[in-house]
Amino acid sequence: MKNFELEKKLIAAARRQTPDDRVPYAFEKRVMALIAARKTEDGWVFSLWRAAATCTAVAAVFVAVSLFQPAAENRGDLSQDFENTLLASIDQGDLMP
Repeated sequence: MKNFELEKKLIAAARRQTPDDRVPYAFEKRVMALIAARKTEDGWVFSLWRAAATCTAVAAVFVAVSLFQPAAENRGDLSQDFENTLLASIDQGDLMP
C-alpha cells in the first residue's frame, strides 16, 4: 500500500471519531512521522528479483550444456518415435490378463 493512500485512510478514520482527552499532545504528528519514515519497498520485491536471478542462472546452465553437448545423429522420424513411446504403455496393458 502506498504511503499516500495509507495517510488518506488514516485521516478519514480519524475524522470519523470524536476527540478524546486521553490522547497525548501531538500524538498524530508522531504517528504520521513514523509512517513517513517507514521503508516503502516491500519484502516480496526482493524475493522476486532473487527468483529472477535464479531462473536466469538455470537458463544459462541449460544453454551451456546444450552448446557443449555433441550433436545427436539423425536417426529417423521424431514423430514416429514420439508416437511409439506414447502407445508403448497401451500395448503392454493389452498383454496383461
